[in-house]
Amino acid sequence: MKIKKILISQPEPADLEKSPYRNLVHKYHVDITFYKFFEVVGIPASEFRKTRIHISDYTAVIFNSKNSIDHFFRMLKELRETVSEDMKYFCSTEAIALYLQNYIQYRKRKVFFGAQYFSDLLEVMSKHRDEKYLFPCSDEKQTEYTKSLDKAKFKYMKAPMYTSAPKDLTRFNLADFDAIALFSPIGVRSLVKSFPDVKNQKILIAAFGTSTHAALKENGIKLSIAAPTQSAPSMAMAIENYIMGKEQEHVVVSKGELGKHGVRNTIAASAKRAKPVIANKEVYRQRMEEKKAQAAARRAQRAAERAKKEAEAKKAEKVVEKKTTEKKTGGKKASEKKA
Repeated sequence: MKIKKILISQPEPADLEKSPYRNLVHKYHVDITFYKFFEVVGIPASEFRKTRIHISDYTAVIFNSKNSIDHFFRMLKELRETVSEDMKYFCSTEAIALYLQNYIQYRKRKVFFGAQYFSDLLEVMSKHRDEKYLFPCSDEKQTEYTKSLDKAKFKYMKAPMYTSAPKDLTRFNLADFDAIALFSPIGVRSLVKSFPDVKNQKILIAAFGTSTHAALKENGIKLSIAAPTQSAPSMAMAIENYIMGKEQEHVVVSKGELGKHGVRNTIAASAKRAKPVIANKEVYRQRMEEKKAQAAARRAQRAAERAKKEAEAKKAEKVVEKKTTEKKTGGKKASEKKA
């Protein structure tokens, strides 16, 4: 089946030219529609109080998304609580860690992050086992993250601060699309809620992550394009492989198996240990270098603006001083003439 039109269940990227989907649009002339299948809604502070969780009782916080950061600091504000400057922040990736700059003075806080997967963060956390961890998250009963934390035997408290609500998708006509790309179980639930007969329709289903694959299986929906794999660590690359007619590979289980120390061993669906996805690491490093360069440029710009303002302030002070001196000198000469 040819793919000419795809519905991607994610928000439209700020710049398509810099997104992973650029190649699909320009090289394969695929028409892509972006639409987030669910919305994140904050749990009110009145409901959170019923959990009897006091944020100040904890010494470290775990963040696995930007949503968790936003709602953690929202909850702090609504509860009128403050956290100690000694609080440690553990983020699943560097990108999420850098997002903390919106709320805290990044350089003056203890911030840690993993390389790419949540299990990478667990390796970092294993060196801080004495901490009392708080995990701001959605109200789902159990996720891959909580399973990983349980297996690694960390002392943590799950703190539900937001929930995911399915959106109405009936604005779309599934017959207009050749494929739909899904990224989470809530995305699958939204699709099934709006289109109960989706499993009977002639449309390709692409899905990212084992939990999304499991949600499709539970609803009896056939999975045609699975990601991530060794040659296709992203959804865009998995779709491109399908268009090129490449055979579907085993899915790489990103969360991995956890050993007694909570260390990840990435495995393939075939139960064989997967080889490192070098291409993905290189892309990841490049993106991180770009982000670091952009951050450095922003810092340099802010420093230049500060220097400019300081120079202008000094210049204004000199003008004022000059006028004051001239006024005093003029007054003195006037007094001398009168004398």
